[in-house]
Amino acid sequence: MWDEFSPFNKGWYKEMLKNSLLKVLILPFSLVPYVCGGTFFADQAKALPGQTTEEVGAWIQAHPTLRPNINEKFFIQKSDTAAQRFTFQASVFAPGKVEFIKDRSRIRSERLSMYDAINGMSFERLEESLRVLYGLDIYQDFRRAQVIYEYPSQSTVNSARFAKTPIREALRGELRVGDRYAYWVEIAQPKNGKAFTGQITVLLKSDLNKLEAQLKSR
Repeated sequence: MWDEFSPFNKGWYKEMLKNSLLKVLILPFSLVPYVCGGTFFADQAKALPGQTTEEVGAWIQAHPTLRPNINEKFFIQKSDTAAQRFTFQASVFAPGKVEFIKDRSRIRSERLSMYDAINGMSFERLEESLRVLYGLDIYQDFRRAQVIYEYPSQSTVNSARFAKTPIREALRGELRVGDRYAYWVEIAQPKNGKAFTGQITVLLKSDLNKLEAQLKSR
């Protein structure tokens, strides 16, 4: 896939990938050669929200990190052990509450969810996973994006403790808006424990206000 001048063919870059990227996405053993060989799409994402289902579907099928099974199309599941797994989903719906839509020919959101009971989960790990899947262009758009909402607020924490609903207190997340896309990042961080689950979603900026309102009212 890469020509002879591509940095992905250079030995130093392959070694860097071997030491860092395998710690990011929870990759089953069969995926290790693809990452170590530097053959994932890290230059620029080929399919993102706003593009057609055909374009996104073709990108998923050809993506050497996702590598869907024969029966998988827009929802991909990968696992190493019961303690480590990730899923990827491209959807024609905006994130949040599902609403009726007329146009189902275009993807509106893409979500990566991860579970790691061995190494735990963090915002930094989800951020690096974004780079692995989409490349530097989207990664840099995320890094430059403005944080417009963070949760939980102290009032939410207090009410969750009073109501004895620890999951409301545990959910920690933020919404960001970049030049190209909006981003939703969330982990479940218990009060006195380690976070094991998290998700990062890429969505259209036009869907951000609705998601923010739903998160504030949930």
